[in-house]
Amino acid sequence: MDGAWIGSIDISINKAYTSRAFDITTKDLGDNAQPGNQFYGIHASNQGKIMIFAGGIPLTRDGNVIGAIGVSGGSGEQDQTVAEAGANALTASDAHS
Repeated sequence: MDGAWIGSIDISINKAYTSRAFDITTKDLGDNAQPGNQFYGIHASNQGKIMIFAGGIPLTRDGNVIGAIGVSGGSGEQDQTVAEAGANALTASDAHS
């Protein structure tokens, strides 16, 4: 994306990694990683690869996780919207296959 931070490349890769590693959206993981919640401190695991903010979504086919998408470069809300669009595009292309 024009004007995006170069650091967003690794963040998007790590959002995809996180989503696939735990089969959960990074947004939902982040909600559960706040102080007092069950996953508090998880962001310090996996050599710092764990992202706990919006933009990572596991990709599923026939109820199985087959990969993940990670988006970074905008606000959390923007990243989540783009990731959802990507996941939905995969689902739509599966329906046409």
